[in-house]
Amino acid sequence: MTVPLRIDSLSLHTTEGQTSYSFSADLTVLTGPTGVGKTTLLELIKFGFAAGEARLAAVATDSVNDVVLEVTIGEDRLRIARSLDTIKRKKVRITDLRTGERLPDHSVGEGEPNLNSLLLGKLGLPADIRAAAQKSKSSKAGSRVTFGDVFKYVYVPQYAINRDIADSRDGYYDPKRKAVFELLFGLTDPDILSLQSEVNVLNGSIDSAAKQHKTVLDFLRDTNTSSRDEVEEQLRDTLAEQESARAQLQSLREELDPVIDRQTQALRDLLTDAERSLAEARATAQSLARQRDEIKDERRRVQADLARLERMRDAGVRLANIEFSVCPRCMQSLKRRSVDAALCRVCLQPDPIEPEMAAGSYEIQQLKQQLDEMEDQHEATAELLQEAERAVTDRVALVRNLTATLDSRTAQRVTPRLQAFSDASDQFATARTQHEQLEMLLRQWDRVADIEREVQELRTRQDHIKGDIASRKSALAARRNEVLSAIEEEFKMVVAGLNIAAVESAGFDKENYLPIINGKTFTKTLMSGGGSMTATQIAYWTSLISVAQRFDARYPSLLIIDGPRLALNTAAETCGAIYKRLVRLANEEPGEVQLLVSDNELPTEYQNGFEEMTFDYLRPTVYTIRHPGEGRVDLISSVDE
Repeated sequence: MTVPLRIDSLSLHTTEGQTSYSFSADLTVLTGPTGVGKTTLLELIKFGFAAGEARLAAVATDSVNDVVLEVTIGEDRLRIARSLDTIKRKKVRITDLRTGERLPDHSVGEGEPNLNSLLLGKLGLPADIRAAAQKSKSSKAGSRVTFGDVFKYVYVPQYAINRDIADSRDGYYDPKRKAVFELLFGLTDPDILSLQSEVNVLNGSIDSAAKQHKTVLDFLRDTNTSSRDEVEEQLRDTLAEQESARAQLQSLREELDPVIDRQTQALRDLLTDAERSLAEARATAQSLARQRDEIKDERRRVQADLARLERMRDAGVRLANIEFSVCPRCMQSLKRRSVDAALCRVCLQPDPIEPEMAAGSYEIQQLKQQLDEMEDQHEATAELLQEAERAVTDRVALVRNLTATLDSRTAQRVTPRLQAFSDASDQFATARTQHEQLEMLLRQWDRVADIEREVQELRTRQDHIKGDIASRKSALAARRNEVLSAIEEEFKMVVAGLNIAAVESAGFDKENYLPIINGKTFTKTLMSGGGSMTATQIAYWTSLISVAQRFDARYPSLLIIDGPRLALNTAAETCGAIYKRLVRLANEEPGEVQLLVSDNELPTEYQNGFEEMTFDYLRPTVYTIRHPGEGRVDLISSVDE
């Protein structure tokens, strides 16, 4: 049995009102001349499901605000509402029609909750399936299977009906197309696809590890590196040499200790005391020199103050002898008034002290006294500094003499042993350097062994997974043969019934899941006349859904076909046979499948076997928007996607 997928109704919220359609029949045909919007209606259904990039006409992008689908999918009925606004279309509003509950908005593309995951789940398919290429050397996990990939088995668009089957002519898409086919017919399961993805990822890991292994081996070969056994033997010899040098150094240290006698030790103690005394004398000399410099600086400051006072006194004496005859401010005569001798003739204030009194001023006397004291301090400090410098000179000579005595005393006893100590140290350093180099080489060989072990583990794991895949496929082999044989038999029967002019023989490719026409797989066939291609497509898709009804499959029960008569204008017999086939499919098990077909006109003898919706330029599919008239609209392009 197929999985229920049925469009119950479609509503378009336009700028001028709402357009609504109900699809209650098992076979509904939309008829009308080119340009009335039949394809637009089907592409809006695809847009509502977010099942890939829909081709929207100008009437949709300019005048339709929202698409609302009411669908039966699996055991549920949902209302799916999606805006055509470039921002709002990223979210879809979902309502459970059985419970009336408004579900959280679902994202289109990334984000959770996700519309793709919801729709796949309702069809009984997990949302994390990857379709990995089954080529032996592929290293890619495969792209994720989406509801859009499943929808390719539901919707046959007008632009592909006379040239392509589910994008089979695009080689890059082949693994996903096959994986979806196998999933829908139960010829594989998500576990097998997941294991195949893991096998491919392991291919990449094995290749990467093998390249690393080759790189390290090439490096070892190019550097003329010894084998691992030779490196390990050299390392053992180096360790032995290193231990021998260490033992010799320890022995020399023990021999040097008794060489130092009491007299030598006494000389060393004297030298230590002399060096300490020298340091103290130098510190004292530096301190006294600093004091001397400070006294000089302070003396210069006092001398400057004294000179300033002397200049002031001299100025006062000079000014005191000046007698003003006029006021320096108002220039009035001062001679005609009597002024007390103790007062200033100009300001009439008491006259300052006499010049001879200023010469013995207290401040000048204090500064001269300070200069005398500083001179005494400077002389005393200079004497102490000379004594400290003589002490430094004496102690330098003492240190030099003691050092020479010690050098002379220890030269004969210590120097030969020091040479031996130096040789042993050099030997130990050389051995240690060689040891480090050998350790680095061993690490390279360890890396080689690790990579070899990693590659072996990866291959073992991959072989185990391949065995698991083979076992699972073997369990499905009988079903696979039965299903594919049934599809081939059904397809041959339908092709024969359609009486396609260019078809001499028909079959089914059980590896690529495509029709075989005249001995060639569909993707390699270029039949003369688009009508033959279209008729072959009708035979293929109706055969798939018919066979799916006989088996326990996940195949959707909905088939949408746009324009089956597109290239059949002169093939009236084939056109009539196509609609006969569609009517028969819809009537085989009423209510089990839903067929939506868009066409320009219908065969006269089959106009009563289905529900027909007729459109024209006065009543187009988006009837709330006035149609501009025949030939005045841009048709949805029929060029390759």
